[in-house]
Amino acid sequence: MAERDCGIEVYLTATPGIGGRLKAEPEDFVVEEVGSPPAEAPDGKYVAALIRSRNWETNRLVREMSRDLRMSRRRIGFAGTKDKRSVATRWFSFEATPEEVGRLRLADVEVLESHRAAKPVEIGDLRGNRFHIVVRDLAVPGDEAEVAAATTLLQLRAAGGFPNFFGMQRFGSIRPITHVVGRHIVRGDYQAAVDAYVANPIAGEDEGSFEAREALQDSGDYKAAFHEFPDSLGFEKAMLGHLAGRPGDFVGALKALPFNLLLLFVHAYQSSLFNRMVSERIRRGLPLNQPLAGDLLLPVGADGLVDRNRWVPVSEANLEKARVQCAAGKAFVSGTLIGTDSAISGGVMGEIEQSVLDAEGVRARHFVVPRIPRLSSKGTRRELACLVGKISVEVSGDTAVLEFSLPRGAYATCLLREVLKDESGLG
Repeated sequence: MAERDCGIEVYLTATPGIGGRLKAEPEDFVVEEVGSPPAEAPDGKYVAALIRSRNWETNRLVREMSRDLRMSRRRIGFAGTKDKRSVATRWFSFEATPEEVGRLRLADVEVLESHRAAKPVEIGDLRGNRFHIVVRDLAVPGDEAEVAAATTLLQLRAAGGFPNFFGMQRFGSIRPITHVVGRHIVRGDYQAAVDAYVANPIAGEDEGSFEAREALQDSGDYKAAFHEFPDSLGFEKAMLGHLAGRPGDFVGALKALPFNLLLLFVHAYQSSLFNRMVSERIRRGLPLNQPLAGDLLLPVGADGLVDRNRWVPVSEANLEKARVQCAAGKAFVSGTLIGTDSAISGGVMGEIEQSVLDAEGVRARHFVVPRIPRLSSKGTRRELACLVGKISVEVSGDTAVLEFSLPRGAYATCLLREVLKDESGLG
């Protein structure tokens, strides 16, 4: 049910799945950023470093690097988050000297190369990601798996891509609650937001964490919980420590978290609503990347990236031209990521977007967050489908190996779920 709770409710293809397990080992999910690092500048104030990490969640990696290097986490930049259970290679920037970065010593973290730079690495500074993925314990014999995977990929290409859902990593693979926290924040219920993050035990997490959260949920004693929570729950303990010293200051407790994590909560809520819109369009049998009158298209810029800040309305007058542009990969049908300035489609897609917002009881004005203004969101739009480019699939026995690249913001697991059709195996 975790996927459905986050708005991922349907499949686009009707082909049989191959089943199997992802991420049996971190080495089964290898991801490398595609893009250019900040240019080398001998007198630059930053150090750009290409870092390979194994089994590290991005926010915790940044926190531990800041501790190890004895610097503020604000002095560390990165382009995008990655799956925790993976081997990930990506660029970071440090407002530091090469000698300081050279002293980084963390288990399963390796600095592959580095140089001085005049600019930091910032969120979005990448073109995409390249993946090498191993799926083990396939549910069907190898020859059947090969045919099923190939048929699914053919159907996805014919459909103009796979559903561009926000994957479960957006919401928390073990504790899919980021969107729940975000929902409470935009509604102004800050205590509920705190409780959803620090309490709220969920089956699947380790026993010590589950029991600590359960005890807090039953007692509501934040001060006692601060002493009882395991040290591994560092973000939670920061919030509890604040509440122990300042009872009732739930806004302050949220502010004890890294800002990019707080922002993720609001974005995750927007993402869950977007997922529900995509699911409903598929459920109605409407194409994801063949425009209809009323749709809003996102053009592809000269840099080859989708421009999510500019949209083109589709009418009966330009419908044929819009379809040609989408078929050529020069534009994409989009859905709203609701915020104060985001647009709602016309036509059937507008009905879908509005029905999801009505069911949730949310409006654009809710994304003004007066108590934490930096969390206010203007919103944007996102393409409903992601093109399937060159992809290789090799099956041997009960194991499949897939290699492919995706543009930034797309989730490999959302492509893989169409091939596997087994939520339990996605990890």
